[in-house]
Formats: sequence, C-alpha cells, structure tokens
Amino acid sequence: MDLRKPYLAEHFAPVADEIDRRDLKVRGMLPPELNGRYIRNGHNPRPGDVPSHWFRGSGMLHGIRLRAGRAEWYRNRWVRTPAWNGAPYVRADGGVDLTASIAGTHIVEHAGRLLALQEGNLPFEVTRELDTVGPYDFDGGLTTAMTAHPRTDPGTGELHFFGSSPVPPYLTYHVASPRGRIIRSEVICGAGPSLMHDFGLTRRHVVWLDLPVVFNPAESSGVPYRWSESYAPRIGVMPRTGPAVPTWFEVSPGMVLHVANAYEDARGRIVLEAPRFDRAAWETSWRWWVGAPGYPESPVVGAISHRWILDPASGVAGEQELDSLVVEFPTIDARAVGRPHRFGYASAFPGAGLREYAIVKYDRVSGQRWIAGQGRDRMPGEAVFVPAEGGTAEDDGYLLTVVGDLARNASELLVLDARRITAPPIAVVELPRRVPAGIHGSWIPDPDGSVADG
Repeated sequence: MDLRKPYLAEHFAPVADEIDRRDLKVRGMLPPELNGRYIRNGHNPRPGDVPSHWFRGSGMLHGIRLRAGRAEWYRNRWVRTPAWNGAPYVRADGGVDLTASIAGTHIVEHAGRLLALQEGNLPFEVTRELDTVGPYDFDGGLTTAMTAHPRTDPGTGELHFFGSSPVPPYLTYHVASPRGRIIRSEVICGAGPSLMHDFGLTRRHVVWLDLPVVFNPAESSGVPYRWSESYAPRIGVMPRTGPAVPTWFEVSPGMVLHVANAYEDARGRIVLEAPRFDRAAWETSWRWWVGAPGYPESPVVGAISHRWILDPASGVAGEQELDSLVVEFPTIDARAVGRPHRFGYASAFPGAGLREYAIVKYDRVSGQRWIAGQGRDRMPGEAVFVPAEGGTAEDDGYLLTVVGDLARNASELLVLDARRITAPPIAVVELPRRVPAGIHGSWIPDPDGSVADG
C-alpha cells in the first residue's frame, strides 16, 4: 500500500481486518442513560487497494455498544457493497449502478433501519451488529441517489434529503415519513451540476447550495469536480410545502461541505451557518484529499465558520465570518435542527494559531468559544451530541468522539460533558485497536424496551 498518500498514513492508515471484542475497559463512569450504539463510518481501503481520492476508499463501520454503565463490545465491519467487490459505478452500457456504493460517509437511523450512506448512490442497510443487509430504496420509492446528509425534522419525524447528479435532473428533493415511506419527490428547478454535499432545513424552508465546485470530467482523481471561476455561486431558498422553485441569492465565491444549521430569525430571514472554503482553502485541501505533490499536513485547510443571512423581502444575502479557527464536521443538538440553536460543536484543525487537533464549542448568542485540545499526536473525530436524561438546557448532554493516539497506536471513545468540554472526560472507553480517523457517525439509542438486545 502506498503510504505516501496522506489518507493511507498516520491517523488515517487503514486497518486490514474485522474484529470483535467484548467487555471493554472504561476509565471513569459511563452515564447510565447511554444505552445504545455509537457507530462511526469512514474510508478504509481493503489491503492492496490504493484509491485515487480519500473519498473513494471502501466504507468501514466501527461500533461501540454501551449499556447500563458498561462498554459491552467493539466491532468493525466493511459495508459489503458491489463496489467493495470491485463493481464499477458506470456500467459498460454507460448507465450508472446506484448500488455500486462506497457507503463510507455516514450512518443514520430512520424508521428502525440503519443506513450507511454515500451521496452518489442508494443507501445500504446494515444490522445493529453492523452486518450488511443490502441496498435500500425505500420499498421502491427512491429512484435517485441519496445524500449522505439527510435531516430529520424534530417536530414531525420526517426525513428530508436529496439526490444530486452531474447530469440533468441535477437535484431531486425527497421526504420520507416517520415510518420510512417516500411521501414527496420533486425535481428542483434551476439547480446546476455543482457538488452539493449538504443542505439546510428550517421550520418552513429548504436551503440549497449551488456553489462553484462543479462537475468536470477532466478531473482525474475519480471525484470529477473542480472549482470553476465562471460558475456563479448561489444559495436557493424554497418553501418546504412547494412549489419546487427556489429563490436564488447571489453569494460570494466559496464552498461548503457541511452545514451546521439553518433557521428563520425573528425578522423572517433565513440564516445558514457552516464552515466555508474559499478557493485557496478548497484547492489546498483537495491536494491532501488526492495525495498530490505539496499536500498540506492537515486534511482541512482554511475552512472558517461563516454565516449567510438571506432576506426574502429584499432579495439580498448578507455574509459574515464567525471565527478564525479552521473547522469542519459541525454538529448541534439534533433537537434544534431548523430552529435557532445556541450551541454548536466542530472539529478544529491545526492552523490560525492552533497547533493541535481539538473539539471546539461555540455559543452563538454570546460569541464565546471553548477549545478542548487532546494533546500532541492525538486526533478527535466528529463530536456527536447526545442529550442527558431529563436535561433542560440545550447543551445539557454529552459529546461522543473517537480519539486516535499515534504515539500509543491506540484509540479511545471519549464521553465529554457538553456543558464543560474543557473539563476531563466523564468516561473514556479504551478500544481494542487504533481506529482510523473517519468521517461521520451517529448515536443510535436503544429502542424503548429493548435493553435486553445484543
């Protein structure tokens, strides 16, 4: 394996096998209400496979089962898709195989199903023990790809998501009922061939990101998108109830991979918050993602927390930088999706005066931030918020994150107090192996009355 590729080395070096371990050692005290599974997805090429891009490595799930104050097991599994077995996405006849997924970006639960996601394909269902069931098309209701970043409306339980394509129709909006039935699918008018990885959802609107990284078949990395100076960047806003015709707002050139949140403010304006790359930041980060000569030390360079304020009355978009730290993988309390949130969390990367990887917490109201550094050679992943039982404040809960330690060749699951992230962890679960740095994960609580499951 070519260890000169940064996504195959150090924190990102893949593991070569699947293991199961039970009765993990815990330092501290696990909160007794944490009954469920923390599952994290990420790219882990099979032995001998050297993908041309970080995003093209096969998906591997890592799961930790917590119950009644114990860490019962750890296990890791590749998502066994046709692509895992070498099947191409583009068939010999020129068509695409939506089941030929890497399935390596995210994992979510909806309507009792666990879905491993990769945005160019159908989702793949897996069991609660991480074994692959197969592609899932919502019982025939889904005929496009599915984004890796669906959003559940906390008020209705509906799952909102989209399918994007480099050829028309470029963008299709879907809504699934709480029971998992597709109840709406509409092609979005006016969308273009941009790399749309995420979107925003408010109480009343859907927010689309049509930004200047666009389909370009000349790109040789296997992810055929490049920054285009000629593509006019826009953010689209449309009512959730239709019609599927957005109002487009011109914005300054920039790229967004992950949205922290979107909401309506007291004046009826739509507010969107996310880390934003300018062209230099995007192209420098891309060099790491493809392992090009001169790649930086960190996979994320120059992504800065940003806010867009979209005013339907005037048709004007305002913008402002919120912080100077280099951040990605923003998260909030999922109960605040589409609502004005106060607290947000993100992974911080070296740069802008920060010398180590860290977790950062933001207070949107006061403007304060707190940085929880993990020390030299230690890299935390995305921080997933889990509400505390009986908690009332928005940050009354826990942050779960897997930290890799290069010096010790080991990894841990940290349980942090979300109110005081700079305090020592509430609990540390020692994992039986180094877990490669990955992408996104979810806390999957046990269904009511299921504490006896395995």
